[in-house]
Amino acid sequence: MGGRLEDRTAIVVGAGSVGPGWGNGKATAVTFAREGARVLCVDINQAAAEETATIIAGEGGTAEAHRADATDPAQVEALVARAVDLWGGVDVLHNNVGIVETGGPVETEEAGWDRVMAVNLKSMYLTCKAALPVMEAAGRGAIVNISSISAIRWLGVPYISYAASKAAILGFTRAIALQYAAKGIRANVILPGLMDTPMIVEPLKQAYAGGDIEEMRALRHAQCPMGHMGDAWDVAKAALFLASDEARYITAAELVVDGGLTAKVS
Repeated sequence: MGGRLEDRTAIVVGAGSVGPGWGNGKATAVTFAREGARVLCVDINQAAAEETATIIAGEGGTAEAHRADATDPAQVEALVARAVDLWGGVDVLHNNVGIVETGGPVETEEAGWDRVMAVNLKSMYLTCKAALPVMEAAGRGAIVNISSISAIRWLGVPYISYAASKAAILGFTRAIALQYAAKGIRANVILPGLMDTPMIVEPLKQAYAGGDIEEMRALRHAQCPMGHMGDAWDVAKAALFLASDEARYITAAELVVDGGLTAKVS
């Protein structure tokens, strides 16, 4: 194990994976633990949270699985309280939870819009609301929120609610960063591009109904300047950097992790 987060307590919200393999939150939780953090692995799916915590424990790290619906204020307050009870504070808050629904403004139902906004955006408001007083009392903290390049670029598929929620995360994080900069708390955003994780399967099914998933995955690889999508470890390593003291003078930053995709002209 490394030591970039030695003796730190990290909450990873969305620490499970929606399918077999490595999702961004799962990889980040394991990466944090490998660098010495005590990790509260939070997910709405208890089994997924336990899988991640078990991996960490098997590698000699410290972790506890915690089931919570991050859109529920009481459950969010309870998860932060659990981290404090276990390990005395919260040094790192990593918000990774998110869902995708396809459709433009006409096709998207109001209930679907509200659901995406609650999971992708309200959850971050609630976790920050609960964790910031703990960080402020300690005089330090790092918040790393996951957005998406869909916040700044059209990806060819109508994800109106997803794109809007991910764009809002940029302003949300920037506001926190500037309000709390003098209090020792940093807040930054990661904007992943096309990533080859379990989360892409369902959106691909929605976007390309009746199409072959592997063919669609190949097309996504081909879109990327490097010739391939990134993976969960690319996001996890970026999150580790922003959570660590190596980024001690970095706040209100928006780190794009996309293999150059947003730099393409066409």
